[in-house]
Amino acid sequence: MSSPPSPSSTDPDPQLPEAFHYTPDEEKYVLEADALRHRQLRSALLYGSSRYWRRRQRVWPAVIGGAILITLICGIIALVGAFGRQQEVNEERGWGANVRQQMIESPTLEGPLLPGRP
Repeated sequence: MSSPPSPSSTDPDPQLPEAFHYTPDEEKYVLEADALRHRQLRSALLYGSSRYWRRRQRVWPAVIGGAILITLICGIIALVGAFGRQQEVNEERGWGANVRQQMIESPTLEGPLLPGRP
């Protein structure tokens, strides 16, 4: 007849939770858990607290595009302002009136535009 198995020293105590059972190379697992925690903290610092850091929208292209757009708008405003000021200066000097009168007096060219056409 066989007798019931006796608990040996390597069998875990059934009353203890699994987390408290004996684990071979326990220091190795503790060090790996510590290294994992350090990697997680480092990535949290690098990529922010977003859970999905790979899906994070890139900000720099929008910033660069916005800076270019603002520069273009400012350049156009400066160009229009400079053109308006130059027109005022030309009118003060009398250049604008002479050019306009010449255009009104002779708006068409004399002679045919294309050879062979009347």
